[in-house]
Amino acid sequence: MAFNAQIQTLSGEDSFGAYVARPEGTPRAAIIVIQEIFGVNEGIRKKCDKLAAAGYLAVAPDLFWRIEPGIELDPDVEKEFQTALDYMGKNNPDKNVRDIEATIHFIRQKEGVAKVGCVGYCLGGKLAYMTATRTDIDASVGYYGVMIDQMLNESHAIAHPLMLHIPTEDGFVSPEAQAKMHEGLDDHPKVTLHDYEGLDHGFATEMGKRRNEEGANLADKRTAEFFAANLA
Repeated sequence: MAFNAQIQTLSGEDSFGAYVARPEGTPRAAIIVIQEIFGVNEGIRKKCDKLAAAGYLAVAPDLFWRIEPGIELDPDVEKEFQTALDYMGKNNPDKNVRDIEATIHFIRQKEGVAKVGCVGYCLGGKLAYMTATRTDIDASVGYYGVMIDQMLNESHAIAHPLMLHIPTEDGFVSPEAQAKMHEGLDDHPKVTLHDYEGLDHGFATEMGKRRNEEGANLADKRTAEFFAANLA
């Protein structure tokens, strides 16, 4: 378990672990890194470390703590991939967003960083969208978010900038779902969608078989520019 912080739930009755990566000197802002279905694993921690190297306070909360605290799974190991799908079925995304909101409070109140963004992957991409619709987060980015097409009725509540990265050959988000996302969000003044032709789910992972170097670098460049503009 790689957690080095504890965050209180909104109710104050429980707490959950988080991995925190700190920059040298005063953070330019903070970014919450929202896990895939594989927990706060090495890849997610590397995302945090890269953000810290760029000057951000990066925090990855353990969102599966109600099921099993501290899980770390490898998507390239079939048994662990199936375990992750099982966790996904047991997970409650509404509670996840409340824990992300608690993380926003932790950053602003305990860490003293006012500007907070989030970036999420897979399940975390969906949660980044939900965080944009349900909290006062300053900026949000979602990579290959699942089931966003089923939550477009919340889009009117997006008050701060949101960017979504959509691989066109996503095995978990059908072409029909992608079309609905574009139909529902293309005209939203706060939302930017980027398509990645021919790429699949997980293309921007830090390690493993799913990564596409060119696509990951392009998406990450856009994300970096987005946060530089919206968390200043």
